[in-house]
Order: sequence, then structure tokens, then C-alpha cells
Amino acid sequence: MSMRNYTSVTEFILLGIPNTQGLEDMIFAVFLTFYTFSLLGNLLIFFTILTSSNLHTPMYFFLGNLSVFDMLFPSVNSPKMMVFLVGQSRTISYQGCASQVFFYHTLGGTECFLYTVMAYDRFVAICRPMRYMIIMNPRVFTGLIVGTWLGGCLHGSVLTFLTFRLPYCGPNKVHSFFCDIPMVLPLACADTSLAQMVSFTNVGIVALLCFCLILTSYTRIIFSILKIHSSEGRRRAFSTCSAHLTSILLAYGPVILVYLKPASSLWLDAAVQVLNNVITPSLNPLIYSLRNKDVKLALHKVLVQVTHPSRA
Repeated sequence: MSMRNYTSVTEFILLGIPNTQGLEDMIFAVFLTFYTFSLLGNLLIFFTILTSSNLHTPMYFFLGNLSVFDMLFPSVNSPKMMVFLVGQSRTISYQGCASQVFFYHTLGGTECFLYTVMAYDRFVAICRPMRYMIIMNPRVFTGLIVGTWLGGCLHGSVLTFLTFRLPYCGPNKVHSFFCDIPMVLPLACADTSLAQMVSFTNVGIVALLCFCLILTSYTRIIFSILKIHSSEGRRRAFSTCSAHLTSILLAYGPVILVYLKPASSLWLDAAVQVLNNVITPSLNPLIYSLRNKDVKLALHKVLVQVTHPSRA
């Protein structure tokens, strides 16, 4: 029997961000601004990496993938939310809701794996500099990237299957501006304990395992940096890692607050989700372009070529 036969609910109603009645225009402006910055900023970083031959290294290959992620992630829910904010219907189809859960967690898993791979890349570059090009050869870094996206897809598939194999017969009001497991599961008219336990464990294990691997990489990196005799060498090594660490803190903070905290507050959940889904993806281009000298120079060159072709 198909998943569709188990449910009588054909659509869900997204209630949006709690306690924001009358602020629709302001919230729309916030969503539109950050979503536009996410798309344009990350597209610019991606294009810069693609066209700058000096950035064709594993580190920037991973950064290019992060830019693709930061364009896709806010696209899961921002456009739908903006449609609702301009007065259109707040309903989302059953299939649309399932799609949001799938893409949200596929991309969320991919993000965790991608940051882990980026931390490993920095570990090899700083702790094994003489062997860097041997260890991070094209076959290895291509395999790592393919693995991150396939791993994210498997993660999203498992969670979506567990959530939508349950029957939904009403109510159908989702207390958020998009469909996610903590908001959708309570609407199921069946025992959700298995789905709750697996989703909590799955998200928890993926996030915790990746975080521990990142922590291990950076602990080793810090010890290696402290052994560098020149202050200029130490400063350069720290500067290549600081942008990555800032992004990790912005990425992991919301995951911990939403999924791993015991108590639930609708307003706090919504605020954290807005930070995670809308604001953070637009900040990464800024973080990487300000903290990375190579990206800054390449970006300047690309902007000069675009705005003043005669000078190129």
C-alpha cells in the first residue's frame, strides 16, 4: 500500500511565525533582503572560484560547494514563506510538505558532512603540508564531496520516510513557517514515538559525530599552529581557519537549540529557524570574503572585470 493511502490530509496550513500579526510587511522585507543576499552573494563567490585559476584547490572546491548549499538551503522555504506574507494562501500540499522535510534534512545533513570535510582539509593543509597534494588529490576530494551529498540524501530520505509513513487525519496546522519534523510529527494520528526517537537520534548522531570530528581536527590544528615559530606564519594559519570556525558556530548553534533542547518554545524555535534558514546562508559570503585574502583579491578582480571590462 502506498504512503498516500495512509492519510486523509491532503494539505497542511502553515501558521507562520508566532505573535507577528501586523508585521507581515516587515518580515517580508527581512526575508526578501536576506534571501536576495544569499543568492547573489553565494553566486558571486561560486563564480569567483570557478573563474579564478589560483582558487582551483581542494579548499576552494569545498567552499564552492558550500556556496551552492547556501543558495539551495534558503530556497527550501523562503519563497513559500514570502508568498504567504504577501497575502496568498497559507496552505501547502501534503507532497509539498514532505518535499520541504526531505530537502531541508538532505541539505542539513550535507552541511554537517561538508563542514567536517572542510575541517579535515584544513587539518591536512596545516598539519601535513608536505603531503597535502598527495593526500588531497582530485580523486580523494571529489569522492569526499560526492560522499557528503549522497550522505545528506540518505539522511533526508530516512527522516522523510519515517515522518510521512504515519497517517495524518487532522488537525493539519503546522506551527511554523515551513514543514519540519518537530512541527509535523505531533499532527500524526498514530504513535509517533519510533519516528521521534529515530529522528532525534539520527539528527543528534549526525550533528554530534560531525562536531566531534571537527573538534578533533581543530584541536590538532591549534597545537600545530602553536608550534609555528614566526608570528606571521601563525597569523596566516589562523586566518585560513577563522572563517570556517565562524560558519560552524553559526551552523551548529541553531541545530542544537531546535533539536537537542528539552523544552519547546514556539517563538524561540521560529527565531532560531529564521536565523538558520534565512540569515546564516547570507552571511557566509561575507565571512569568507572578509576573512580570506585570496578570495578577497579574486573577488576584487572579478568585480573589476564585470564593472570595467576595458581594465581587465
